[in-house]
Amino acid sequence: MFDKLEEIEKKYVDLTAKISDPDIISNQSLFKKYMKEHSNLTDVVAKYREYKKVKENMDEAKELMNDKEMKEFAEEEFYSSKQKLENIEEELKFLLIPKDENDDSNVIIEIRGGAGGEEAALFAYNLYRMYTMYADLKHWQVEVIDINETGIGGLKEVSFMIKGKGAYSKLKFESGVHRVQRVPETEASGRIHTSTVTVAVLPEVEDVEIDINQNDLRIDTYRASGAGGQHVNKTSSAIRITHIPTGVVVACQSERSQLQNRETAMKMLKSKLFDLKEQEHKEKIEDLKGEQRDIAWG
Repeated sequence: MFDKLEEIEKKYVDLTAKISDPDIISNQSLFKKYMKEHSNLTDVVAKYREYKKVKENMDEAKELMNDKEMKEFAEEEFYSSKQKLENIEEELKFLLIPKDENDDSNVIIEIRGGAGGEEAALFAYNLYRMYTMYADLKHWQVEVIDINETGIGGLKEVSFMIKGKGAYSKLKFESGVHRVQRVPETEASGRIHTSTVTVAVLPEVEDVEIDINQNDLRIDTYRASGAGGQHVNKTSSAIRITHIPTGVVVACQSERSQLQNRETAMKMLKSKLFDLKEQEHKEKIEDLKGEQRDIAWG
């Protein structure tokens, strides 16, 4: 483990020099790449340096234990440092666990009402509020991309981006179908209703190569609007892009400019196609593994 930590520290020092090099700073794509690598190593290097400092203190205390006048103090320092080292070692083992390369990415979240009609739309709004309030607690930035509201405060669907370090690592497991069982406010007889909402959490991808043929895209423009005709644009600035080979559809109406909406929609499309590619890759691996069975008698 410590050989690996030494290699990581050497790489960290090398990256620190690179991101201070004017030639690299002027090359934004390379600078951004090195900055990301540097940031990913910062926590583990800081913890390893703390380990080496505590180890040094422990070794010094061990030598002082031979001095009669310093023995009592040295023993206290030695055993205190030894306990700290054990705790730091456990933290280092955790930090060395391979991370998902997208963990520090911004995320795009899509929430869609499922079974349950108006109650599902209200539940979709509840989830949207929950995620945006959580983002606020983490001091992350939220940008609404596309929203389709109902007349009584619910959401048929909403797409939004959360920008902040570690956003994807904290939210990626929210993907899937969410279910709620409760008595709706509109239910006069007090019956419990079951409603579902689907949540998709996608990392914002920038550096990966996703080959998108422009001839495979159908791009539609329309007027952005909210419930009751709020925020209606006089021009058709909202964008809907359909990727014909996969059937993936994305939309954006958050910006006044059609060009900005198109750029955001393309980011979403890229993220969706990347996720689709990852899922296909996982399925191929599962096929290669074959059927997994428990080891049991018979």
